[in-house]
Amino acid sequence: MFIQDRLGMIEGTETMLAQERRLDQIANNLANVNTAGFKKEDVTFWEMMFKTADNRERVGKGLQVITDLKQGGAEQTGSPLDFAINGPGFFKIQTPSGVRYTRDGNFTLNSQGQLSTADGNLVLGDGGAVTLPNQHVQVGRDGQITADGKPIGRLDIVTFVDPQGLEKEGNSLFRPKDATVAEQPLEAPNVQQGFLEGSNVNTVAELTEMIDVQRAYQSQQKAIQTTDELDQQSTSRVGKLT
Repeated sequence: MFIQDRLGMIEGTETMLAQERRLDQIANNLANVNTAGFKKEDVTFWEMMFKTADNRERVGKGLQVITDLKQGGAEQTGSPLDFAINGPGFFKIQTPSGVRYTRDGNFTLNSQGQLSTADGNLVLGDGGAVTLPNQHVQVGRDGQITADGKPIGRLDIVTFVDPQGLEKEGNSLFRPKDATVAEQPLEAPNVQQGFLEGSNVNTVAELTEMIDVQRAYQSQQKAIQTTDELDQQSTSRVGKLT
């Protein structure tokens, strides 16, 4: 009885910790509902075998983070330095930690006239950093940049065979999980100038799931309390056998 009760408490505690992790993710999704290019996160659970302290195997719960890369809606801003990718693809960004990828096309010009993100990271084109003479430029759907009717470069837009090979860095940047995840040029990009891709978070769905997770958490609390009461009763009865 004691061993069974103890295992029940361990299982309940593991489940509560997983639900806490999910609640944190839902809160982060809701906090970024208005963040351009934001991709919501979800979790998946699976069972796994592992060794206990006395080398016996038992089934436990695993948790894996999944990023939903579904495209968000395009919102017109009218700014010539805002860009949205319709369909697959990522903008390439040069950061101090290396090249990163993003769907957030909310760009600006730095003091050197280079196209950059709000964090100051450079946006990459086919020849490296993109330098613009001013904000009055035209960008075609293929990413071609022109000023005064003359081509001055092209936005470097890439894709991946398996985008799930990317992991999030911050709220809008992505990086490969390992060296086997390689970029490849996007043959026919569809860029919209003056638009931004919105977050793909569905507020109603997230709030509904938050309620479900909170209820599941409370159920596990009650289960642990019941198991603890059973443990106390069994201990008390064993003590009265003499």
